[in-house]
This record gives sequence, structure tokens and C-alpha cells, in this order.
Amino acid sequence: MMSDYVPIDCGLYSEYELAIMHRQRLRIRWRDAQGMTHLETLLPRDLQTRSGEEFLIATTAARETLEIRLDRIAEALPVAAR
Repeated sequence: MMSDYVPIDCGLYSEYELAIMHRQRLRIRWRDAQGMTHLETLLPRDLQTRSGEEFLIATTAARETLEIRLDRIAEALPVAAR
């Protein structure tokens, strides 16, 4: 089965890597596989590649683990530390 994944810019990928290394929470807006839009503050944990698609693994405030396909992220902004 062919994927419709569209690779993201290397610079953006590096920004996700830095957020993971610095444990920087991100306010992320993304579209899920059904096309619904989500907006949530998440702690990025890892980046993974499977079957030619790249994913951000992140944790919610409720400690739920999410896998978000990188090309479905519309916006990811750093959240100021309290």
C-alpha cells in the first residue's frame, strides 16, 4: 500500500529533535487520520520512522502517549516554562 506521506523540511525535523533534547513542551496543532484538527500542549519524547512515514511521539498532560505523523502537524510552538 502506498502512503500519502509528504516528508517535512530537515530544519523543522531538527527543531523537533531540539525540543526533545531540551524537554521543551510544544503547543501543537495537527490533523488526525480522519481529518479532525487537534490543539494541545504536549511533551515531545521521540521521533520514529516506520514504513517511510515519520512520527512525533509525545505525552499529554494526562500522560497519554500520542503518535502524530509529522506531515499532519500544522503548527508547533514552544511553551514558556513556568
